Amino acid sequence: MAITDDATSATTKTTTLTTPAKLYGKDLSEYDDVDVESLLAQLSPEEITILAKEVDPDDNFLPPDQRNSYECTKEATGPLNRKQLIEHINKQAIETPDQPEFEPFVQGKVRGKKWVPPPRDARDIEAEEQIAIDMGEEYEHALNDATQEEIIDLAAILGFHSMMNQDQYHASLLNKGQPVGLGWDGITKSTQQKLFPMDPPNNTDVEESIKRVKDDDSKLIDLNLNNIKNISDEKLEQLFAALPQNEHLEVLSLTNVGLTDKTALLLAAAIEKSKTLRVLNVETNFISPPVIVKLVQALLKCHTIEEFRASNQRSAVLGNKIEMEITDLVEKNSSLLRLGLHLEFNDARHRVAAHLQRNIDRIFRVQKLKPNLPKLILPGNMEIERDLVAYNRSATPSPSPSPQPPADYEVEEDPDNMVIRGGGDAFDPEVDPDNMVVPGSRSVTPNYDDEGVYQAHTN
Repeated sequence: MAITDDATSATTKTTTLTTPAKLYGKDLSEYDDVDVESLLAQLSPEEITILAKEVDPDDNFLPPDQRNSYECTKEATGPLNRKQLIEHINKQAIETPDQPEFEPFVQGKVRGKKWVPPPRDARDIEAEEQIAIDMGEEYEHALNDATQEEIIDLAAILGFHSMMNQDQYHASLLNKGQPVGLGWDGITKSTQQKLFPMDPPNNTDVEESIKRVKDDDSKLIDLNLNNIKNISDEKLEQLFAALPQNEHLEVLSLTNVGLTDKTALLLAAAIEKSKTLRVLNVETNFISPPVIVKLVQALLKCHTIEEFRASNQRSAVLGNKIEMEITDLVEKNSSLLRLGLHLEFNDARHRVAAHLQRNIDRIFRVQKLKPNLPKLILPGNMEIERDLVAYNRSATPSPSPSPQPPADYEVEEDPDNMVIRGGGDAFDPEVDPDNMVVPGSRSVTPNYDDEGVYQAHTN
């Protein structure tokens, strides 16, 4: 039988592949050698018209009246009058009587045959009855005794979103208890919107603040001018002109104050000469990407700024060229710890994040090696300062201010390519071409400014 079936199958396949085309049950291969042009030449015009009605040429270049089989035999009544046509259509619609309804509509009465689902196969019903899940006596006892709220919480944990509404799902996740009156068939209604009080307006006196900056007020450490819309360019110019002479201001916030490129360039020139400014925030303004590059470039000359934020500006996208320029400038900055800018490209984001992390790690490493040195960061950086204070408490202070003998440091790899040499109060970082921390003797006396911030030696 197997051989017979294979032979039959092979024969059927061969017949299917070699069967000639047929039309109305007739073989069309016998018309392959017929000259169609000679046959059409023998037809009369009436016969050609009849043939054209039976065959659709399917040619898009022919007008529709020549492609269809319908031909209007009426004579033309003249040019088209759209108004008369609409009036005729309305007249016909009014005069044509409605078709009577043979059976009036009765509510609740079934008209025609009612659909009845076909009976299911007995094998399917038997297979469903045989399916049983043995969960064990403990789980069955727990589910049988569980309340409806516990079942809803279990469904939320398992992720059965279609079995409950949103109020029940969020109540289960937040462990707030199920809403009263909502079961499996409960309907979720819109909850009352929570009204939060509006943020109070910024009542900072701009003119008085500018005067305090000019007078170098020792109590003015944080200046917040956020969301003040009526600051003129003249007042901003006065503020930026007074920044270089101020020696106490650490935090300057200028969010949503209408900074433009003109005033931002003045700010860039001011922060280059700033001595104490630690945090600068110019978010949500109208600064163009090239001017943002100028601000980041100015941070190289200001060694005190640790945090700079300038996102949400006039241009939502900085572009690859601008982001690469910002990345190169950030990698040259050894004092910046935080940068608030939206960088679109992964390369720029990763390089900036890695460099900022190295700056933070270098501060930790220097403080661990030299706990008695003045901090290399200003006291406003609370996150780093807490760790440094905890470390300094555990370190044993020097009994006297006299120099201590050099400590024996082990040779280790330095990712920042900086050499920590000497012991006691001697500290002199320099570039190590071998990227190794080498123990050595004391070197040049460290150089600190008036604020206690270390200044690198320049040749």
